[in-house]
Amino acid sequence: MRKLLTLVSLITLTTATAQVGDKNAYQFLQMPTSPKQAALGGSNVTITNEVNQVLYNPASLSDEMNNMLVVNFGRYYGDTSLGSAAYAHKFKNGRNFHVGVTFLNYGSMDGYDENGITTGSFSGNDIAVSVGYAHPFQDTNFSVGANIKAISSTLESYNSFAVAADIGGLYNDPETGWAVGLTAKNLGGQLSSYEDTRESLPFEVVLGFSKLLENVPIRWHLTLDNLQKWDISFSNPNRSQVDLENNVTEEKVGFGNNLMRHVVVGIELFPEKNFNIRLGYNFKNGEEMKLVEQRSFAGFTAGFGLQVKRFRIEYAYNRFTLAGNTNLFGLSVKL
Repeated sequence: MRKLLTLVSLITLTTATAQVGDKNAYQFLQMPTSPKQAALGGSNVTITNEVNQVLYNPASLSDEMNNMLVVNFGRYYGDTSLGSAAYAHKFKNGRNFHVGVTFLNYGSMDGYDENGITTGSFSGNDIAVSVGYAHPFQDTNFSVGANIKAISSTLESYNSFAVAADIGGLYNDPETGWAVGLTAKNLGGQLSSYEDTRESLPFEVVLGFSKLLENVPIRWHLTLDNLQKWDISFSNPNRSQVDLENNVTEEKVGFGNNLMRHVVVGIELFPEKNFNIRLGYNFKNGEEMKLVEQRSFAGFTAGFGLQVKRFRIEYAYNRFTLAGNTNLFGLSVKL
């Protein structure tokens, strides 16, 4: 444990200033690959008893996940596919460990040189392999955890490699139904880069709250993401205004709008039953992906979970635009 924390500390010291959007490498690390995570809007750090969740908050690793295996897969735009897999194990000394992998495959693409002559097809992919450990504090509802992950990106004959860590804390009280999580994700840096162009990792700080209501089969979730940076607004050029003299006035994002872009909300119906339904809304996705003159319901998410004996089937529908959305499928089993 001491060696793990030392390595995490060294990685933390190398982390560059945090940014959001397309200013970082390995953006696939911020894409939800867990159906439950996606159905609740993404970025959730308070989900418990789900081995998927250790990829988002390592402190959620618990005894209940022992010998649990999960595999997730989904389609993104075009031929792009994404997914993840995770496994948790409790050793005889009582310590819980976790291994996981997340990937994004870009499919086959046609290549051309600078003269427009075809060079054949090529492919690209991103992958991250992680190992995690969690430590619960005895006789309390608190736990802490950390993931160490190796990240690789390949495009045609080019590649890059990075090492990063996630550090998380979780308070989970089954008696009151309250859960509070805090995670700092993607602390680290590149060891090798594309064409000697160094890029920062998508570092992110996330704070989440959830509560199981009394006498009502509902658990609500409130997540505040990208807390490492206040202004995460994006001025959409399609919403710019042009006057009669062709003067362009860009869209202005106010205080309240920027505040709400940090917010993700979700609810679970029948969260403790064999069949449950999930709904979510990501305000940032909704603002950035909505159309000017047509309702697109961008930012809304939905899904369900179904327990059949030792198996659990998960599904999520993630609404982005009228042009494309994602469907995620997951299967977990207690070995």
